[in-house]
Amino acid sequence: MQSLSARQAAGEASTSRAPSSRSAAPARRTSVVCSASSSSNKEVTLLDYGAGNVRSVRNAIKKLGYTIRDVESAADLASASKLVFPGVGSYGQAMTILTQKGLVGPLRDYIHVSAVQFHPEKSGATGLDILQGFLEPEAAVAARKAAAAAAATSSSSAAAAAAAHSPRGLAKRVIACLDVRSNDAGDLVVTKGDQYDVREKGDAREVRNLGKPVDLAARYFEEGADEVAFLNITGFRDCVMEDTPMLEVLRRASERVFVPLTVGGGIKALTDSSGRTFSAVEVAAEYFRSGADKVSIGSDAVDAAQAYYARGAQADGSTAIEQISAVYGKQAVVISIDPRRVYVSDPAAVPHATVQTSRPGPAGEQYCWWQCTVKGGREGRDLGAVELARAVEALGAGEILLNCIDNDGVGQGFDLELVDAVSRAVTIPVIASSGAGCPQHFSQVFRATGAAAALAAGIFHRREVGISEVKAHLAAENIPARI
Repeated sequence: MQSLSARQAAGEASTSRAPSSRSAAPARRTSVVCSASSSSNKEVTLLDYGAGNVRSVRNAIKKLGYTIRDVESAADLASASKLVFPGVGSYGQAMTILTQKGLVGPLRDYIHVSAVQFHPEKSGATGLDILQGFLEPEAAVAARKAAAAAAATSSSSAAAAAAAHSPRGLAKRVIACLDVRSNDAGDLVVTKGDQYDVREKGDAREVRNLGKPVDLAARYFEEGADEVAFLNITGFRDCVMEDTPMLEVLRRASERVFVPLTVGGGIKALTDSSGRTFSAVEVAAEYFRSGADKVSIGSDAVDAAQAYYARGAQADGSTAIEQISAVYGKQAVVISIDPRRVYVSDPAAVPHATVQTSRPGPAGEQYCWWQCTVKGGREGRDLGAVELARAVEALGAGEILLNCIDNDGVGQGFDLELVDAVSRAVTIPVIASSGAGCPQHFSQVFRATGAAAALAAGIFHRREVGISEVKAHLAAENIPARI
């Protein structure tokens, strides 16, 4: 594999920086200058205690024009006029760190805290408005009064009509996915395969190039994507850990994208080109520090599930899933499943969960199961997608990204039977992936299955369908979605 510099990854001039720490906590800086202003009323105190993705919080505050002062001691809390205290998915780990730093008591004494049960820095324009409202309460009050006055002048019938057409319930998410790899010239590009083949047809067989990762991610944020997923399908084995190109992609993307970022590919224990070894938690920490909110694990999850069943469905704490979720919380661990449909005539003939299918097999088979694959779909395992989903939930995963090799790049819709079978088997959210070709495919999967989100790639990259079109269609179908 060719190595890529940070400059190639971001498409910008590279800058020198010190190697990052390998510990679970981010490297400390006394202050981070986020704007030209240095007045005290434009300063925010940030408690960065090494518990997750604080880079996105920093970037959100930067976007609002504030300077950040990091908490180095309890005295910094006492003198803070505005304090941002990021949350984390693993309460026990967070409390351990805060106790070690002697900050639990001072935090209890500090009363000027705005508490929210979601991530405003990852909730698009609305979240940034809420964060700004905390930082600038006087301006927020004035804005609310102006909005109320404007609403009072609108007709009551129009307001009633809007309310009648506003779907209720937990919003379904629309996610843009970017498969990222180096092309034959060594440039980092977004590509898209047809049943996992990312090369163009013809003699040249070049890697399909659909754009630059950061630029596309920023475009999808502006178009209304609820999340963006980067799936690294190149193994960057010939570089040191801190120079892995995907880290720079995340750093750049987190400056422009204010919805959750997921990154997959290479989230496992490894030895880099310098000979240094990293645990799975240390690798994940590098990605979280660079701007990721979630990490996605693929082939290693299949190995973990098979070992789990070999132990009699017992967890032993040895897997990356268990270790990362213990430190960063279950919500930070996504499992990417790459299954392929296998037809059978008799469901009793296989030890896997089967369904009676509406799409009979080539020999008229009435039943099927979905075989898990590894190595980008090149190797099948004797493990079903349903069994894998159950195992990884037991091991501590918080979400499943459910692909389908048979439907990938075809544009004929999601495999509804697969999505339904897996979403019924687990209690954690399932993201439907592979096969979207039009807005109607999104409403189909949300109505026919328990999917919490649906993901697409090629139709968004090629502008065949816009994210706003999908959202408008869902609203017209009375399916709750963020507009």
